[in-house]
Amino acid sequence: MNSKDLSKLYEMRFIESKRERKNQIWNILCKDFFQKFIRTSDVVVDVACGYGEFLNHILASKKIGIDLNLDSKKYLNSDIIFCQCEATQLGNFITAEADIIFISNFLEHLPDKKTLNIFLDEIMKGLKPGGRVLILGPNLRYLAGQYWDFYDHHLGLTHLSLSEVLIFKGFKIELCQSRFLPYTVYGALPTHPLLVWLYLKVPLAWKILGKQFFLVAQKPLRAD
Repeated sequence: MNSKDLSKLYEMRFIESKRERKNQIWNILCKDFFQKFIRTSDVVVDVACGYGEFLNHILASKKIGIDLNLDSKKYLNSDIIFCQCEATQLGNFITAEADIIFISNFLEHLPDKKTLNIFLDEIMKGLKPGGRVLILGPNLRYLAGQYWDFYDHHLGLTHLSLSEVLIFKGFKIELCQSRFLPYTVYGALPTHPLLVWLYLKVPLAWKILGKQFFLVAQKPLRAD
């Protein structure tokens, strides 16, 4: 899917009223969950940054957004560097620079496992030694047919299959949460800040409503 098609699909899927709701949710997610994995001195890269829901709310010394959709740039805060490129070309822009690479709801859009292998090599190239990749995405194990309700979903993954390929690529798995967030932000997860905060504080709710995995994997400090 090219940049023009992406822009059209995003505009249809994420209308203005939905973007505001999504931003409210991500403000809480970043402040009360994801920030604990990220130091304010870190260099953070968000692959497929979309409309900046993560980068606009996370605190870091340097923030870089990667997306094929040029429209993403106009939604990013002024302190964010934007690079329009294919995810499989990440290493051409960032080499051993990132402390954190964040990936949210993107891997399922890759066309096949061969492309995933290439992308993970680019992630390894972009991270500093000891750097981490944070991956959030729909867990095929808990979704079955619902996984394919989005036209641009191609690659089905579970927390276990993704962990396996990350280990194969040389990463160390630090956290593998099989159930975290609901499948979409327009479903069961409430949008009032207090209720979103409460959901994050009650992991039991994740086991009931969670349909997305969350993984943290580290690049080795040195090559073996």
